[in-house]
Order: sequence, then C-alpha cells, then structure tokens
Amino acid sequence: MKVLQRNGVVSEAGFDSKEGKEAFWHTSAHVLAQAVKRLYPEVKCAIGPAIANGFYYDFDFPFSFSEEQLEEVEKEMKKIVKDSLSLQVYEVSRQDAIAYMEEHEEPYKLELIRELPEDEMISFYKQGEYAEFCAGPHIGNVSAIKAVKLLSVAGAYWRGSEKNKMLTRIYGISFPKASQLEEHLHMIEEAKRRDHRKLGKELGLFTIFEQGPGFPVFLPKGLILKNLLIDYWREVHQKEGYVEVSTPVMLDKSLWETSGHWDYYRENMYTTEIDGAQFAVKPMSCPGGMLVYNLQPKSYKELPLRMAELGLVHRNEKSGTLHGLMRVRALTQDDAHIFMMEDQVIPEIQNVAKLIDKVYAKFGFEYEVELSTRPENSIGSDEEWELATNALKEAMDAIHVPYKINEGDGAFYGPKLDFHLKDSIGRTWQCGTIQLDFQLPRRFNIEYIGPDGEAHRPIMIHRVVFGSMERFIGILIEHYAGKFPVWLSPVQVKILPVSDKYCDYAKEVLAGLREKGIRAEVDFRDEKLGYKIREAQLDKVPYMIILGEKEERNRSVSVRCRDAEKDGEKNGQDLGEMPVEEFAQVIKESK
Repeated sequence: MKVLQRNGVVSEAGFDSKEGKEAFWHTSAHVLAQAVKRLYPEVKCAIGPAIANGFYYDFDFPFSFSEEQLEEVEKEMKKIVKDSLSLQVYEVSRQDAIAYMEEHEEPYKLELIRELPEDEMISFYKQGEYAEFCAGPHIGNVSAIKAVKLLSVAGAYWRGSEKNKMLTRIYGISFPKASQLEEHLHMIEEAKRRDHRKLGKELGLFTIFEQGPGFPVFLPKGLILKNLLIDYWREVHQKEGYVEVSTPVMLDKSLWETSGHWDYYRENMYTTEIDGAQFAVKPMSCPGGMLVYNLQPKSYKELPLRMAELGLVHRNEKSGTLHGLMRVRALTQDDAHIFMMEDQVIPEIQNVAKLIDKVYAKFGFEYEVELSTRPENSIGSDEEWELATNALKEAMDAIHVPYKINEGDGAFYGPKLDFHLKDSIGRTWQCGTIQLDFQLPRRFNIEYIGPDGEAHRPIMIHRVVFGSMERFIGILIEHYAGKFPVWLSPVQVKILPVSDKYCDYAKEVLAGLREKGIRAEVDFRDEKLGYKIREAQLDKVPYMIILGEKEERNRSVSVRCRDAEKDGEKNGQDLGEMPVEEFAQVIKESK
C-alpha cells in the first residue's frame, strides 16, 4: 500500500503498521468529507483525523443531522471508492490557500490556515473533485478501502472548547478486507455486551450520581472487589521490598510550582484557598513523596528506597471525556517512587518490569510495551534525556522485552515505558508505566550520603502497575464480562434453600463458610429453585449450593458450578453432593 507524505515522499506500508493504519483511516475521513459535500454542498468541513480505531470528521450542518442519514452517506462513500480515485499531493502559498477556502466558503479551514506562518507553504491532498488542506499522510488510491462502516454521530465543540460552536462528529471505520470489518463489528457488539457501565449497574458494583459527574461511588460488592485488588497489590509489593506511605490530598501551591506541575499541568488541577493561601488538590502523589523522602537524611545503604502509595488524586477532566470508570475525575493511583543510585537504575527498571509482568499474568493479560521519548515541552538537559532514554532501552533489551518507540510522548520530566495490556476481545489499554526522572530530585534538592561521605543526588523512578484502580476495575469487568475468577468474585457462593424449611440450615452453612473466609450469601426469597438458580447465574456467582431435605439430613451441600466449562465440563453442571468441609476446600483451591 503506497503512502503519500506532504513532502512528496512515497513509501510502502502495510495496514498492520501504525503508519499504514493512520494513512488508511485518514484517507477514509477525506472520503467521508467528499461524500458529505456531494450530498450536502452547503455543509462546512472542520477536521477529520485518523484515531486509534478508525476515523471521524467534524461538520457544520445547516440542519439537524441524525444517525438515520448515515446509510445515505455511507452509500456515497462506497461510490467514491468504486471510482478508484488516486490522491495527489501539492503545495500552495498561504495566500492562495486562503483564497481557495474563501472561494469555497470553508470558515473552519480558513481559521486554521490563518494561524500558520505567512511564509509557510500549505499542503493539499486532492481526490477527484475534492481537495483539502491537510498535512497527510494518505494512501495512494481510495480503491484500497474495501470495507467501510459509519458507526455513530456525536456532538463536538470546535477545537474542543465549550466557548465555540457545537459541530456534528461522524465516526467511522474502514478496512482493506470485508472480513476485517466483520470481525471489528463483532468486537463492537461484544464490547457492548461487556460494557462495564451496564455490568457495573447490573452486578451492583458502582454508580455515579448526577450530583458528582466523574466521581465514582463503589457499592458494597464493588468495594469488596476494589479491596481484594488492594490486598493483592499490598501482598506483592511487600514481597518486593516496598514501604507504603500516605500523603495529603491537598498541598500548598508552592509545592506544585517546585515540582513543575503548576506550569505543565495547571489546567487539570483543582485549587482552593486555606487561611489566605492557595492550595492545589493533588493530581498525582510524587511531590508529597519527595517531602517524605526529605524528612530524614538518607545513606547510600538505604538505597534503593521503594516508596509506594495508593493515592487518591483528582484531575479536572472535561465533562465530554468522562466515561464510567475509564475516565474519571477522582481516582486511586497505585503510585510508587523508587530512589536509587546510578548503578541501580537498570536493575530497578527490570524489577518493576518483572513485577508488572507478574501482576498482569495473574489476570490473564498479554501486553505490549511502548517507549515514549522527549516531548516538545519538557525540562532537563539533552544529556540527561539521552541517558534516561538509553537506560530504559538497555534495561528492556537485557531482559528481552520488545518495545516500540513512541516519539515525543514522554512525561515533561522524563522518558517512560508504557505497558498496553490486551483484554479477552483484543482491545488494548494503557495501564502500567515506568518513568525515569532526573528532574524532581534536583528541584526538591533531595540527596543521599554516599560511601565517600559526600552528598549525592539520587535518580528517581515513577511507576504504576494498575494505573488507576478505578480504570483497572472497569477493564477487568469488561475483560471477564463480569464473570470474575473465584478469588476476585465479590460473592463466591450463593446458597439456595429449596424452601423456607431449610433456611435455618442455610444460615448454619453460611456461618461455616464465612468462618473459613469464604464470601457467601443466602437467597432467602420465597421463589422457585429454578428462578433462584437463574438469578444467581445472572449475578455471575461462581458457585451455587442447593440445600434441601437430603442435604440437611446428611449435613452436606449440592454444588453447581458456573465455570465448569473451564475444566472441560458442561457449563453450570452439577458437581454433586459433598460435605461442607470438602466444598470449602474446593473454593480455597479455585483460582
């Protein structure tokens, strides 16, 4: 597949590459715009980029455009593809570009062009009668788009500002093969079935009140789930030699000025005033961790110092970006900061990478690693950035962990490794990260006394494993479709007495299971057994035990397993009658 760049360079790239997908979906967005302009010439075009999964285009319609009209636009796109239009790239002066957009009455394009330097040449891509000011890249011919589907319509403010006009955003997806589209649409339907917002409500895990958009509330079962994750997190971190701290939710503005967050992250921070001084609600825990480090002098013998924190942080996310647990304004970040000497950097990076691998394996996740390099707005010298970037590369190379380079997407204070986990239906989520930082130790003037008796500056790693606990729980809900493994299930056993006569025995069994640390509930409702079984299955409880005359007489339980198919047995198959002690052992040995 030929890819056209604005500088006239033509390269070959497969659809499975990042460059290939970007060019393919960017061209698809242009086809969408061309189709809309053919059908509705009075429409004004805004922007239409490739995104992570497909493309979108923002339009200013003079009428109310709805999803019912997508089919008509999609048909026109397919006609354009059949025309087999080749793309041409050319440059014009800024003045000529302005004249072209004025002639075609495209105010949004005009606004963008007028912001460019006066002496800059403007690139256009043209297919058939449609030409658009664009930086590219694009594929060589629209005929490569063998399958296209317009997915949805949404509102979007021009340039993301609520002060600007609301435009109509059309989302789409396209592929070089029809079978790929079928697979993708199947995944979309599967994702809808697994939607954590829907399952979270059905399973009683969490809610978000109208009075607190972006501030999730964990219900009793959801809090059990969160606490189980925290217990596991503490267990693995204690084994790895981490100490745990807890720093304040709010700290004085001066701290955030020292850290650099006030200059680089201010728009995402909440602030308040206390005793006439300005305070910021923390968006991350690292500056507080620096204060903890500085409480007492440190010796080289204490390094590496691994300091972990489950920090409640708040971030001022725009309302339009909020999405269940995946994008929130209040989150629990499983942060950790590692202070070390220079010769400890590579081993510590490797230790964190191994810890992340261990945790993700626990949940059955595969993952990919991305190394993000220096962004445009950053602090520190070129030498420090090169040293930090090379250390991350060397550490991963030594333990044979492959990674991709993501140019210019590092944190403002240092490069980072991002871990993108893959869920059960093939979607990827960025969760874990390892960031190497030379800057904050200098800004906070933290030191340790070396073997020479002199003061030295430690190097620092910022890292998370889950990332946001809330987001990780959302991912787990969708990954398991609500059917959590036994160890993670808020309710492991549902006790189902066949009638009220056996409620006393049910209470006895319940007390015995809880005594052994098993999370169990009794369904005391006056309903038929079949109904209770179906309800327990809808609640995705791993085990159901049925109690009747025989079980009470034998002091036993009859067991039905939700996930028996994992052991090669029929789903929901009865496991038979067994003593309560034996059943408790089954639970204990379940994963």
